[in-house]
Amino acid sequence: MKLTNWLTILAVVAGFVQSGRGAETTNSTPAITVASYYFGNYHPGDPRNEKMKGKGWSEWELVKAARPRFPGHQQPHVPLWGYTDESDPAAMAQKIAAAADHGINAFIFDWYYYDDGPFLDRPIDNGFLKATNNSRLKFAFMWANHDWVELHPYKKGTPRTVVFHGKVTPANFEKICAHVINDYFKHPSYWKIDGKPYFSFYDLSKLLANFGSVEATRAALDKFRAAVTAAGFPGLHLNAVAWGRPILPGEKVPVDSAKLVRDLGFDSVTSYVWIHHALMPQQATDYNVVRDAYFKYWDGAVRKFGLPFFPNVTMGWDPSPRCDQRDTFDSSGYPFTNTMKDNTPERFRTALLMAKRRLLAQPDSAGPRILNINCWNEWTEGSYLEPDTVNGLKYLEAVQEVFPPAGTR
Repeated sequence: MKLTNWLTILAVVAGFVQSGRGAETTNSTPAITVASYYFGNYHPGDPRNEKMKGKGWSEWELVKAARPRFPGHQQPHVPLWGYTDESDPAAMAQKIAAAADHGINAFIFDWYYYDDGPFLDRPIDNGFLKATNNSRLKFAFMWANHDWVELHPYKKGTPRTVVFHGKVTPANFEKICAHVINDYFKHPSYWKIDGKPYFSFYDLSKLLANFGSVEATRAALDKFRAAVTAAGFPGLHLNAVAWGRPILPGEKVPVDSAKLVRDLGFDSVTSYVWIHHALMPQQATDYNVVRDAYFKYWDGAVRKFGLPFFPNVTMGWDPSPRCDQRDTFDSSGYPFTNTMKDNTPERFRTALLMAKRRLLAQPDSAGPRILNINCWNEWTEGSYLEPDTVNGLKYLEAVQEVFPPAGTR
């Protein structure tokens, strides 16, 4: 990197101080909170997985089985740390240390809970919460309240069967809210903005389906807020993942998502992954093409939603490991989709720097400066920061260069 770029980075970065207020400021320079989504399906012992797939199964099996599907396609991706068990506190401690050392402030866990109970909770309950160094990193939840479809792997032409439904009953919604308040929000490492626990919903259509109307859904969210306040917090920060392009089977985009998030009283809006908002016209679409399309969406989203907007930087996209490796790889519906190419660590770093400059330029009145990254470990969707045998820690080092952690400047 040129010296001028280094000087630019060092000049604009302020120390991140994590407290009850979330992102703070240092030396009058706005701080940026960097959060990374975390998808927890890389561990043995989940009861649902073992019932469907057999003892010890995890998505590592799909990672191991992946093969190149077209000329120039890089597969399989091999984890530098090995096929670790993320529900092991020692393995999670390694992840926490690497994240904190490289400028990441929080994990936003993809959190699953259905009418009949939790799913993929072991990396949180057994891994993160029992890791001896979990005070180094904040954690929060994005309720991944979408239908769980059997496609691990998906054989082209077979029915896309919903095995767990994202819709829950109003009574269970109340129980789930009490669960997160009592068992997670009160943990000292739970991420808070202005003292308010951060809680995000992935699928607004499914949230609405829980209650049948906007008015009933708003009442349920208001009741959730009241319960959080009664538990001793100054409030609840509700975040909506708004997406304009469905990915998973059965996903539906609300007719007017901007009106819906305002009517439901959300505090902020964010993205999960670039391709929710950007087309990939070629089987291997250039990374910068997707980046530029997302940044254009970012411009419009700020105006459209009229709420604090927390942008996303995506590391890559390639869900081919979730496809039956014997099938022709095409763009016939998830997980058979087009992919990103040339998503090098250098290009990823450039995207981070572009996002940082835009966040620093926004007025304080636009809300907290928060950036999320997809993803810490979406290995089967080709978007991960964890080190592999080709690039080592270069993606993490890119985060560290643009967002150096406090005490390293």
